[in-house]
Amino acid sequence: MISKLKIDYKIRYKDSGQGPVILLLHGYLESLKVWNGMVDELKQDFRLIVPDLPGHGQSEVSENVQTMDSMAEAIKHLLVHLQIDKCFIIGHSMGGYVALAFLDKYPKHVLGITLFHSSPFADTEEKRGLRDREIELVKAGKKEQIYNLHVPKTFADDNVELFAEQIERLKSIAKKTPDDGIRSVLEGMKARPNRSSLLQNTHVPIQIILGKKDNIIPIQILDKMELPVDADVVVLENSGHMGLFEEKEKSLEVIRKFLKANV
Repeated sequence: MISKLKIDYKIRYKDSGQGPVILLLHGYLESLKVWNGMVDELKQDFRLIVPDLPGHGQSEVSENVQTMDSMAEAIKHLLVHLQIDKCFIIGHSMGGYVALAFLDKYPKHVLGITLFHSSPFADTEEKRGLRDREIELVKAGKKEQIYNLHVPKTFADDNVELFAEQIERLKSIAKKTPDDGIRSVLEGMKARPNRSSLLQNTHVPIQIILGKKDNIIPIQILDKMELPVDADVVVLENSGHMGLFEEKEKSLEVIRKFLKANV
């Protein structure tokens, strides 16, 4: 069932399945639709709450600078509305940044976190510069230059042809992302803090899933992460930044194993 929650702004979300609650948070230029395949598999054992994050899909922008904290607050409003006290969070890319912001603000409500092609680190100066250029492209009415470059890059170089149909679908989702949503979220990602110490010191179960061929978050970032000793680290050998498509079955396998170990 897809519903819409109106606070001071609108949040679209999908609620399906029964069992322990999993919150699925999508990435930049995506929407709740990217999770459809995984929801179909996981809803047999879990209750899946899948929102469009503010500024994406059919959810409205809540602030001019859509920080990861403000998106975490929007998620908290949604969980209160649904009378959900605790949940697992799976965050893809930007969704992982929001998951860590939620853990920072509301740790008692988190049962575990999967960072799916994501990291706890702040943007580098180089990355901030790239985001500034994207903001200027949006202002100039040229956002198609962003998603036409960004979406194929999220797949491993040798997977682009194989997943050509999926890439076109993702471009279609990105095309519908509102201009003010893109600008506000880019500003928010630029401003996010380094949360590596939070990740290192949390007592919440942590799973890290990275792609060996990722063009967005290189696998070498693992060397910089200081993780809890019991963190579950998974490297998808044949994936870029989109393991939820590139290695869907393997991703489902390791996610199920993590969830069932921590229910």
